[in-house]
Amino acid sequence: MTPVIEDTQHVGTLPATTAWSFTRIITSPGVDRVVAIVSIVPFAYLTYLRFAEGNLNVPRICSIIVGFLLIGTMVARRAPVRVTPNPWFWLLAFVATYGTMGAALFAQRGVPLAPAIVTSTIALLALGITVFARFSLGRNIGFVPAQRRLVTSGAYAYMRHPIYTGIFVGYMGLILRAYSPLNVAMCSFIVALFMIKSVVEENFLKSDPLYAEYMQLVRSRWVPGIA
Repeated sequence: MTPVIEDTQHVGTLPATTAWSFTRIITSPGVDRVVAIVSIVPFAYLTYLRFAEGNLNVPRICSIIVGFLLIGTMVARRAPVRVTPNPWFWLLAFVATYGTMGAALFAQRGVPLAPAIVTSTIALLALGITVFARFSLGRNIGFVPAQRRLVTSGAYAYMRHPIYTGIFVGYMGLILRAYSPLNVAMCSFIVALFMIKSVVEENFLKSDPLYAEYMQLVRSRWVPGIA
């Protein structure tokens, strides 16, 4: 499937001819692989830091596993059929995605609001959701809105953005484990960005009739039957 952009159309702030050239380059398998590898370097370093610091409690081990999953699936990901050329969508994806690193690096120790057994259970729940979602999505992963192979099975049979659900549950555990106004503000900001990102991605993908049909079949974005 090849995206068609009329010469008189503008996407974001890019002229259509520029957007067309950009899309043709960025969807090249070789270019996409380089972009994927470069984009996960900060996450690989963060995963290494978490492991090297020791103190491998349950939440930290879960975080390390999530890091390895992200690295592996990004390196092996499938090249997209089309990618949004809208620079604002790229900015949103960049801030939301790497904002998770900021929350991890700058989170305060805070005050525990729940026993360790509760927060560890929540961390394991977040890990379970994330692993289920990652394996369901397979090689069709990306940070910016892009059309790869449509996945409607596994976790995606119940909600349209299960990986984000795993992030939300993980942040809930973080706040209960280390409450502070800064931690609440950072987590709330990242959650809000991913909610906006969900809508932006869907608005991009629903131009594909198959994805539009999928949206009708699976109504929930993050929590089955609720939201």
